[in-house]
Amino acid sequence: MQHKRQEIINVLKQRGNASVDELSKELGITTVTVRHHLDVLRSEGLVSEPAVRHRSSSGRPQHIFSLTPKAEELFPRNYDGLAQVLLDEVKSRLDTREVNVIFEGVVHRLLADAPRPSPDEPIEQRLDRAINFLNEKGYVAHWERRPDGFFVQTRNCPFEALAGKNPELCSMDLILLTSLMGITLQRVCHMPDGDNSCAYMVKEVAVETR
Repeated sequence: MQHKRQEIINVLKQRGNASVDELSKELGITTVTVRHHLDVLRSEGLVSEPAVRHRSSSGRPQHIFSLTPKAEELFPRNYDGLAQVLLDEVKSRLDTREVNVIFEGVVHRLLADAPRPSPDEPIEQRLDRAINFLNEKGYVAHWERRPDGFFVQTRNCPFEALAGKNPELCSMDLILLTSLMGITLQRVCHMPDGDNSCAYMVKEVAVETR
């Protein structure tokens, strides 16, 4: 991002809102330049439409600008760090069986809004539905037919920063896929092991004998 626009975003983050005059004084640039940068930031959805600020003394009302929710995403977040601390705390207080019960509960919550397969539903329809659900959750998934069965691949792990220290998350993914499809899958690639994706196979025999 252009340097002055980043500075405008930083000032609006610190202040909450600011007028053109205030931004001009803060950044040491002309009001014309400030307006130009604000127009660009507004077109990108990062700065809101101006609101009116009424002065406490006499004078014309000022127009003030603030950041949009989209702009807030530009600032660092430490969700992964917080999640890891929470997981460490849970594991320090509970035994393995209780931890697994918690992760199974997480799977059930993730599946709450997922359509479930019917017993006589074709495998291709199950795969399509499972892939759509996974992509809504950020997995970047697809499936393909292979000579020995069906290959399911996920290119993105939403929990990548946590999976290395928390294998329960990978087990959770496997349970999630099995529940989505109603068929047992076998993991054949694993990103925490150095593979470029996590991938699963549904053997032809598993489909025929379901």
